[in-house]
Amino acid sequence: MRQFIAENFPDARGILCLSGKAYRYFRQVLRVKNGDMVAVRMPDGTLQNMTVCQIDEVSRGLELQVCDGKGSITRGTQASEVLKPAFELWLFQFVAKPPKMDVIIRQAVECGVSKIIPVAGDYTQKENASFSNARKDRIERIIREARQQSGSPVNTVCHDVLDLNQAMDLWNENPTEECLAVALYERTDGTRELNSLASSGKRIKKVAIAVGCEGGISPNEIDVLKKNGFLPVHFETNILRCETAALYGIAVMQSLVLRKNECQ
Repeated sequence: MRQFIAENFPDARGILCLSGKAYRYFRQVLRVKNGDMVAVRMPDGTLQNMTVCQIDEVSRGLELQVCDGKGSITRGTQASEVLKPAFELWLFQFVAKPPKMDVIIRQAVECGVSKIIPVAGDYTQKENASFSNARKDRIERIIREARQQSGSPVNTVCHDVLDLNQAMDLWNENPTEECLAVALYERTDGTRELNSLASSGKRIKKVAIAVGCEGGISPNEIDVLKKNGFLPVHFETNILRCETAALYGIAVMQSLVLRKNECQ
């Protein structure tokens, strides 16, 4: 489900000119040739099928032409045209070491997470408690590459690092009864069974998952999360790395909420 994320709209002729990294993506990743049809995600989120109409090997540039709607994708497979997912999914990820955060962010994007909020917690290493400009640029590149590879229609946004109280203020900016917020907790005391979360009759439109870093989530942080409506849950599984726990939690919650909403 590969797609290209366009930064600009085609011109009045329906032509989109590309060069630099975009050229390399088309030539080295998609391996396009003249006449190939590709899926392009426009800045407004719409999906447009376009044809490669010109490749200049000398200037290392190429042009895409808007299609008339006929034909089929010849490089990659058709990406999803859905502009709005069934529900909005937020990931509150306590900041882990950079290589692990890279994996978490990439996988979250591939899974269609709407917002990623890095949280500087009690167990976050001090040198990782803020993102440099270079780090932010790398994260934006990871998000872009993951969307292009996965074909995700969701415009995933990664916020700056926040402390837990700031993160909770962000979550509570637009309160709604149609939400479900959980915190993955390695301890069993005071946690809920996952199936019990689907017992209420309301349809869920907004989901939040809080996942700890290498050291997990501290008891004090669990208290703060609970005061802000997060339900601690414990998965009856092996001890998971933080990057595995994030992916596992996202997948489980997506499955749970989709099943619940289908029953409404």
